[in-house]
Amino acid sequence: MSLFVDFRKKLGAFCLDVCFDAADNVLGLLGASGSGKSMTLKCIAGIEKPDEGKIVLDGVTLFDSEKRINLPPQKRKVGYLFQSYALFPNMNVRQNILCGLHGESDRGFRERALVEILEMTQLQGFEKHRPHELSGGQQQRVALARILVGSPNLLMLDEPFSALDSQLRAHLQVEMRELLKSFGKSVLLVTHDRTEAYRLCHQIALVDGGKILTQKDTKALFSDPESREAALMTGCKNIMAAEKTGAYELFVPAWGVHLTTALPLRDGLTAVGIRAHYFNARTNHNRYPVRFVDLIEEPFENIFQFRYEKQDENSPSLWWHLPKDRMPREPYEAGIAPQNVLPLYG
Repeated sequence: MSLFVDFRKKLGAFCLDVCFDAADNVLGLLGASGSGKSMTLKCIAGIEKPDEGKIVLDGVTLFDSEKRINLPPQKRKVGYLFQSYALFPNMNVRQNILCGLHGESDRGFRERALVEILEMTQLQGFEKHRPHELSGGQQQRVALARILVGSPNLLMLDEPFSALDSQLRAHLQVEMRELLKSFGKSVLLVTHDRTEAYRLCHQIALVDGGKILTQKDTKALFSDPESREAALMTGCKNIMAAEKTGAYELFVPAWGVHLTTALPLRDGLTAVGIRAHYFNARTNHNRYPVRFVDLIEEPFENIFQFRYEKQDENSPSLWWHLPKDRMPREPYEAGIAPQNVLPLYG
């Protein structure tokens, strides 16, 4: 199974211009609200029409502006889970799920498919419940069951956990990961939560201002974001302008420090990123004296704000996250393993 997307659509002054592909895994579209993620899904589903471009799913052209192809939503074999779940309040679980088989007249097939999907989504025993009698997680599973019972070739999830509290969200993300494994086809997951994307997605495409900044395997993206924008979107707290001074060495003028990298440096280096969890009081690599200026206490860790000994006074303090049982000792020094120094380009 494969999905190819390359289209453009103008929405007033905003222009959506996206190009990406997906295989039989979970591709996350990660970006801020208003970046064009949800509109991308609507264009793939056929709810909205691009101005130009092409969308192909498993060799079937869903949209092609040059060939004037624009399949209606019901012929695209695409399952789309809305943020609101869109369950019918006057129908019970059984009836809601069977809406996904409205075009199937074989009663025996419908019943077998219903039994299978109830088992997959762990909804046995809830067949007669109406949506208002279900928890948020159960409603989500009913909405997914209604989509999956029709055997779509592509599953698209639009912020599926945004309406849930944090404790339930984490629990359902584990459930969702297992369910998506059993689906075994292409999945697009729209989210603005980088932790959610990291947990659920094999690949991530960063969306900003209607464009795809980059598309990489999830772990590769977080370990080497390559650009300042990608570092920011993946949660890097410490980013500063830097200069290449050697094949594996850079200088950060505002911090007054030279840093050794594990990755060979390319021409065009513009900045460096250090994630707040990457500082280490024990490593001897890239080790410099620091001065602590503030402490932000959180439930399970502390955030230390510090400055390098030779740091420019006009530059912002750096952030260092530490578990509460690992307080740094005097004399204060912070080191960074070379593989945790992130060179940023462009």
